[in-house]
Amino acid sequence: MNIGNIVLKKLKQEISNSEWERYIRTLTYDENASRSNLAQFYAPNMLVAKWIKTKYQNKIAHLFEVESDILPKVIISVGKTKANTSKQQVQLKEENKNQSKSTILNPSFTFESFIIGDSNQFAYTTSKSVAEKPGALYNPLFLYGGVGLGKTHLIQAIGNHQIAMGKKVIYTTFEQFMNKFTSHLRSQTMDRFRDHFRECDVLLIDDIQFLSRKEQTQEEFFHTFNELHQAKKQIVITSDRQPNKIAGLVDRLRSRFEWGLMADIQPPGLETKIAIIQKKCEIDGITLNQDIINFIASNMGDNIREIEGAIIKLNAYAGLMNQELTLDFAQNVIKDQLAEKQTNTTIDDIVKVISKEMNIKLSDIKSKKRTKDVVAARRMSIYLTRNLTANSMPQIAVYFGMKDHTAVSHAMKKINEMVENDENFKVLLEEFSNKITSQNSD
Repeated sequence: MNIGNIVLKKLKQEISNSEWERYIRTLTYDENASRSNLAQFYAPNMLVAKWIKTKYQNKIAHLFEVESDILPKVIISVGKTKANTSKQQVQLKEENKNQSKSTILNPSFTFESFIIGDSNQFAYTTSKSVAEKPGALYNPLFLYGGVGLGKTHLIQAIGNHQIAMGKKVIYTTFEQFMNKFTSHLRSQTMDRFRDHFRECDVLLIDDIQFLSRKEQTQEEFFHTFNELHQAKKQIVITSDRQPNKIAGLVDRLRSRFEWGLMADIQPPGLETKIAIIQKKCEIDGITLNQDIINFIASNMGDNIREIEGAIIKLNAYAGLMNQELTLDFAQNVIKDQLAEKQTNTTIDDIVKVISKEMNIKLSDIKSKKRTKDVVAARRMSIYLTRNLTANSMPQIAVYFGMKDHTAVSHAMKKINEMVENDENFKVLLEEFSNKITSQNSD
């Protein structure tokens, strides 16, 4: 296998299956045109080439450096090489089949590039402490939280810090651990498996929740855990839930996961999300104005991977269509993703959030009361219903017991004036919008 396909194979282990199938798998490495300091790839069309350049060009170059100790210039063009593309893909697929290697860490996942907010401050602080004093403070460190909130970033930041200190680090998902275990069990080479995972300074296991009801794998991981812990080697684990909520987890493993420290990561607040988007744009060299950033932060939910995908999509479309990145353009490009969220949001969802956040009775918001706080809550509910659902103004009028759609139009006009003139009010409204879309994307 040539070095280009080796690099693609390693990249496959670090990205989602959908991104591999849709984009990276279509790349063809031109061995004849490439040199030690230049790697030539071909993509099937301009959209794919642009997307890969934006998101993975630097990563591909880094993987070449890992393999050859030389950082090449990576060129991704549109076209085909003389090589048989399908044959290369079959070869790559076969060599990956039933194999699982420890994933190379993403060099961009560092503590410096992690955006800190109230939702992740504790997890960040404990992760940094573990990175600086592995095996001494919290062992194991158990990070848990929803999808796309930064668990993988923090666990790999620990690994990158330790590698810089000259330590041997193994990072793997639990699925990879299990597949490797199964492969070695079948080939009767369990000594090699145990040596691989136990002769390290730091073991990082991502998505441990998948060990649910895997009795034989749990047994092996239990012994691996004990060996490393007794030798004061650091163990860091991530999961989408707490140990006591992982179904089918044996008691002795659950108790060991609770030996050290558990830190959760909550969905980010609006300000943190805006800061994350700004940082992502800075890292990827993408320029978005503040209106677009605020729009994405308020409407795309909390999954940072989805947000990153939307940013890359916007940049790629703007480049291909030679279009200025305006708010209208951004809304049009990601309208399908927003429409999916809208179909999951009801007026009841919106009113419940407003009622809770403003401490006003649900019945009062739907009543004809005219006190200042109630009117403000009602107008906010109407405004967000118009923006987050497909309900028409007559439908909204019926729900809130208004005379007709003109009353809804009047409420919308008042809110729009406040949004235009009061930045604090605008941020508050966006935060409410974020809470509503977040709870309906779970």
